[in-house]
Amino acid sequence: MRTYNLINNLVGWAVFLIATLVYVITLEPTASFWDCGEFIACSYKLLVPHPPGAPFFLLVGRIFSMFAADPTKVAVMVNLLSGLSSSFTVLFLFWTITMLGRKMFVSSPDQTPTSAQTWLLMGAGAVGALAFTFTDSFWFSAVEAEVYAMSSFFTAIVFWAMLKWEARSEEAMADKWLILIAYLTGLSIGVHLLNLLAIPAIAFIYYYRKKRATPTGAIVTFIVSAVIIVLILWGIIPGLPSLAGKFEVFFINNMGLPFGSGIMIFLALFLVALFFAFRYSYRKNLRWLNTSLLCFVFILIGYSSYMMIPIRSAYNPTIDENDPENIVSFVSYLKREQYGDRPLFYGPQFNAQPIDEEQTEPRYIKGKDKYEIVDYKTEPIYDPKDMALLPRIYSGQPGHIQEYKKWVNIQDGVKPTMGQNLSFLFRYQFGHMYWRYFLWNFVGRDGDIQQSGVLWPGESSDNLPERISESKARNNFYALPLILGLVGLFYQARRRGYDAFIVGLLFIFTGIAIALYLNQPPIEPRERDYTFAGSFYAFSIWIGLGVIGIAAFLRKALKSDMLSASAATLVSLSVPAILAAQGWDDHDRSGRYQSVDSARNLLSSCAPNAILFTNGDNDTFPLWYVQEVEGFRTDVRVAVLSYLNTDWYIDQMKRQSYKSDPLPISLENVNYRQGTNDYLPLVEKEVVKNGMDLKQFVNLVKQNYQGLQVTSQSGRTFTSFPTKNFFLSVDRNAVIQNNAVPQERQANIENQMTWNVGKSGLEKKHLVILDILATNNWKRPVYFSTTVNSSDFMNLDPYLQLEGLAYRIVPVKNKRQGEQGYVVKDLMYENMMKKFAWRNMDDPSIFYDENYLRFPSNARNMYGRLAMEYLEAGDKAKAKEVVDYCFKVLPDKAIPYDYFTPPLLIPMVETGDRDRAIQIMDVMAKRADKALNYYFSQGNRYEQEIQTNLFTLQQLVITAQQLGMQDKAMELEQIFRKYYASMQGMG
Repeated sequence: MRTYNLINNLVGWAVFLIATLVYVITLEPTASFWDCGEFIACSYKLLVPHPPGAPFFLLVGRIFSMFAADPTKVAVMVNLLSGLSSSFTVLFLFWTITMLGRKMFVSSPDQTPTSAQTWLLMGAGAVGALAFTFTDSFWFSAVEAEVYAMSSFFTAIVFWAMLKWEARSEEAMADKWLILIAYLTGLSIGVHLLNLLAIPAIAFIYYYRKKRATPTGAIVTFIVSAVIIVLILWGIIPGLPSLAGKFEVFFINNMGLPFGSGIMIFLALFLVALFFAFRYSYRKNLRWLNTSLLCFVFILIGYSSYMMIPIRSAYNPTIDENDPENIVSFVSYLKREQYGDRPLFYGPQFNAQPIDEEQTEPRYIKGKDKYEIVDYKTEPIYDPKDMALLPRIYSGQPGHIQEYKKWVNIQDGVKPTMGQNLSFLFRYQFGHMYWRYFLWNFVGRDGDIQQSGVLWPGESSDNLPERISESKARNNFYALPLILGLVGLFYQARRRGYDAFIVGLLFIFTGIAIALYLNQPPIEPRERDYTFAGSFYAFSIWIGLGVIGIAAFLRKALKSDMLSASAATLVSLSVPAILAAQGWDDHDRSGRYQSVDSARNLLSSCAPNAILFTNGDNDTFPLWYVQEVEGFRTDVRVAVLSYLNTDWYIDQMKRQSYKSDPLPISLENVNYRQGTNDYLPLVEKEVVKNGMDLKQFVNLVKQNYQGLQVTSQSGRTFTSFPTKNFFLSVDRNAVIQNNAVPQERQANIENQMTWNVGKSGLEKKHLVILDILATNNWKRPVYFSTTVNSSDFMNLDPYLQLEGLAYRIVPVKNKRQGEQGYVVKDLMYENMMKKFAWRNMDDPSIFYDENYLRFPSNARNMYGRLAMEYLEAGDKAKAKEVVDYCFKVLPDKAIPYDYFTPPLLIPMVETGDRDRAIQIMDVMAKRADKALNYYFSQGNRYEQEIQTNLFTLQQLVITAQQLGMQDKAMELEQIFRKYYASMQGMG
């Protein structure tokens, strides 16, 4: 037995080392897109990320960051946390497979497998664990600073620990494993809630070990496991803090006690209740109650990592999302209230209209000496006939409705039937958003384009667009992992049916059940396959057990246990081998720096002490990273537009942040607190119809001027704005003194800016932008990122000045009609040609997926505009220099030509490189023709790609016409019209 354990441990650690080496080699050296920049920054300085936070991940990430040699190495150290979490997941998967496989050979934990069985078990564990090591979704999360790798680790170790308990359940101290599982579950709450979905499988392991299996017992076990999930998910996580919050509000508001007293009273009563519960279990000798109470306490001990959130928030750090420093805001943070709710089992259909609304819980803020009610949560009331069981077609957003129609035949004014809801559930939410991802990992993936499908064995790459056929993410596993996993599933079901059922529960609850619970809308900003890594983990158990199934088949022919074990292992090793070979090039991020370089380039586009308005995740989180971690351009204040709709974020913007002074916002908290001025409707007043002084309007909002108040049908009072037309007097001396306008434009400074906001309603963020314009008096440069939705410019377009990757608001009107921002060519040249970084963007061996390609595409557009500006000024040398530099740092071999490339061809031709421009035109036209021919054959699946390629052709036609290439323009237009007609037919 000792020999078996030694071999099992040695081989397991060997697999761990292989996985660790793979992840270290392919690790991203800096912050990736999406949440990674935020998590690295918040780990480094223990800041407060978006709800519901991940405090345990941040605490461990902070420890890892302390080993960084300098701030630029912090990212790789926090990324390494994910890499090690993933390799430990692989280790526990190995031991899980060998434990489950061992039960097929020996009936008792004390029995020792034979030598042949031992090596077969090692082969099975190695194949299954290494296969999971190289699966697409798991590998993706293993090399970046996201919570999903650590979440997978907790799923793996908890499931393994339950199998360890099962093997030792008759021992006197066996319950210590249950307590360990409870503690690990508590810790996992501080990472992600996905780990809770392993509870049903764990419950059945306990049931099958302790009881004789019956249908009734199985149903009761399932119900108990569901109750445990609910108790943790709603009873412990938000429930206990919510109850503490009610105590706090009651004792402060009703009893007049100081802040914090209610929480202390709640804690005292809670501890007393626990004491008496434990004493009762001891006196009555109730082992089950005592163990349950210990598990409950250890869950709370693990969950206590969340105390970091209000503690750090109380210090008002630079990233302090939702400001959860007191109990009422902390509860809102835990409940993710800012994200809203999706109906799960019962709710309204997509075309349901509220007939009324009701107030529910009050919303409190911490006042001077008590908690003040600032608003009430409201719940819309719908006609019962518009409600449905299992509402899947629920979103009324116009874009979502169009997407629903691609999956289900629904009519605008007709309530979807139960059949249509179920059809969307099975076709989209299960089929497209789960099974497609499952097959990506075990059959093949046809590319990295959003909505990419499955690459089945035998599918040809002929006639495919280069965007797909040459994508490094086009991986064909020839369904070998799927086949081996199915062999393992059927073999385990035949030999150990109960064990197969338990693994199946883990597979279903971390896969299909998540898809059911999420109730995803018909379009997502990115692929969500990482959510289901736990399900792919469960299937990898079957991949490992498939080796044992193959060995059993080969044993009949080879007549030798050792030969069949060796042959089965060697044959099955082809599965992790093909996963590694196919997936390496698109999972190797070791040379990628673009997300951080794009953030540096954006900040480098701004003048000192600037205010920069940005979009969401990918536009903002890399900026947070370079400022918080690398200390780059901390004088620039990044203001996230979506967050400016919240009071807590505006409060933060009014505080000092490193070298950035508080933003010039004159509105006080009472003017923008939650429930106040969230939305300002347009109610025109004749007296100011032609224009209103912006400063006067902001002052009236501050005064809560009665003349601007309107009452809605529901009885709620809003502050309105009386006109779309505003004017702002300009202090010419202040503009010149603060260098707000380049010297060559100072003669054109206007005495008064006038514009039409073009909106029938202003959000709080728009009010803040207007306030800054009215209050700033040109002391600080104010910019919009070029990636911001132009609707948020509020028709300030004529007053925008392009200085790189950002538009600056200046009191000089651009006289060119239809141009987005006046190009200040020399300043833009200085920024884009001398300050910008493009590390490895010219390396074709590095994989840049769809998200990474958007940013260099935007930069190409700006280089094109800069080159055209020099061309129009008669400086052909500079125009050529800009064009050549753009194609040097962003070449087609690494960053394929896109729809912003054609405008670059005009200065290319005008500066004497006509042949090269024509060659690029031909390449782009050929690619677009081939791509559109394929995309149209796929129905509505690639609608976004169709629009992109049509726009590219249109740009080529316009460019050819501008260059006087009439024959080329007619040739390109013919291709465009062919596909444009098809597009009209689809619409």
